Amino acid sequence: MTASDWTRPARPYSIAHRGAAAYAPDNTLEAFRIASRIGADMWEVDIRVTSDGEIIAFHDKILSDGRKIIDTPFADILAHTTAEHRPCPRLRDVVAEAAKLGAGIYADIKDTDATLPTVEILREHGITRAILGAFDPKAAQIMAEADSPYPRSVLVPLGAEPFSYAKGADVIHLCWERMERPQDTLTDELFERAFANGQTIAIWHEENPERMAAIRTRPVIGICSDLPELVNQPGRGLPFQTVCHRGANKIAPENTLPALECALAAGFDYIEVDLHQTADGQIVIHHDPTLDRTTNGHGPITAQTLDDLRALDAGNWFSPHFTGTKIPTLAEVFDLLNRYNGRAYLEFKSAPPAPVWQAVCDAGLQERVFFWSFNHAALKELRALAQTARIMARRQDYATLQETLDDLAPQIVEFTLPEGTDDFTAVRDAGAQVMLAAMMGDHDTLARAIAAAPDLANVDHPFALARQVRADD
Repeated sequence: MTASDWTRPARPYSIAHRGAAAYAPDNTLEAFRIASRIGADMWEVDIRVTSDGEIIAFHDKILSDGRKIIDTPFADILAHTTAEHRPCPRLRDVVAEAAKLGAGIYADIKDTDATLPTVEILREHGITRAILGAFDPKAAQIMAEADSPYPRSVLVPLGAEPFSYAKGADVIHLCWERMERPQDTLTDELFERAFANGQTIAIWHEENPERMAAIRTRPVIGICSDLPELVNQPGRGLPFQTVCHRGANKIAPENTLPALECALAAGFDYIEVDLHQTADGQIVIHHDPTLDRTTNGHGPITAQTLDDLRALDAGNWFSPHFTGTKIPTLAEVFDLLNRYNGRAYLEFKSAPPAPVWQAVCDAGLQERVFFWSFNHAALKELRALAQTARIMARRQDYATLQETLDDLAPQIVEFTLPEGTDDFTAVRDAGAQVMLAAMMGDHDTLARAIAAAPDLANVDHPFALARQVRADD
């Protein structure tokens, strides 16, 4: 691949800012691996030099105990960061992982002494898709003098004139995110001038879906983000609507806002959440009837007030990175749906239908949610309360398909893979949609789910499903 092949992409590259920094400690191997799982094309890596000459991935100049990176040997840095659950990797280990996973490298060189060693490490591992940048234009000069094969980027701070500041760079990286509407700065004139100079433009790290929707249409080489899944949204363009069971529960703690936002940011159609009612009548999101498995609390969730539940930690069980994550409320989930124009599958656990349906109506989401429950009485109550409520029925719960369709007049009928596809046409002829539940993430299960061609796929591994759809194209 030549530079001209990949530096004019058909769509912006998704550049994971310090890895998937929303889901793991930044600049760690874990963050970089997750970034690739959720659709990043390149990893933005901050690069520094230790006192003993090791080239490392680390953002700050100092450790949390005040020691300067440049004055500290790598072994001491590694011991310190490992104790803080964010082990600092060597750059060569990051690059080896990138080569293995097919990721590109977007280097932010913090110490200019790391410039040439970075070039050599990339060359040693056969990395062709890489951009080397820095706020200090001296790094670009060093690369030019060394005849580096990689495009040179200069990071342009807010207030600086980009063309004079990034003179001689191949990539102008605009760090202009601290504006109300930074997307308005991406004018046709800006791009025309850059292209006339033989330059291209990369964009600040962006996590706002409205701004991202505007800037992803611009002719940039890449967009940096803590939410790399938001850049090119692997969940969009699939041949069916995708329901993310308890959110992106392999990336963040199930049924929490980070897991739900990850799924919606990635462009998947639905999030599935479980509804309980607290002792003081509030609706919250949690799967189990008890708190023990996914929080630091104990006992039945229905015995606790909302304030009691909000004092609990619902994230540390999954990863120390999510320590302090709260049990969300239904209102917070609806706010998230509105932010991303998303949809939800609401499963009644202990929550009664009436207050949930009222909340749905108050939020104007009647057409963007559907319901199910193991408690059939709750679904009957909902149907009596709201003839227009969208209800799902499971084929496995009825002796015949006709009974399935007659009981609650469901808008969606869910099948499992062993039940086959023979009844799909009859369901659609009855005016309902077909949903297929396929919770395993192995190649065979996902291939069978794709081949079944449902209207909706209810899955536990949405990113793996999206990758397989595209691999099969």
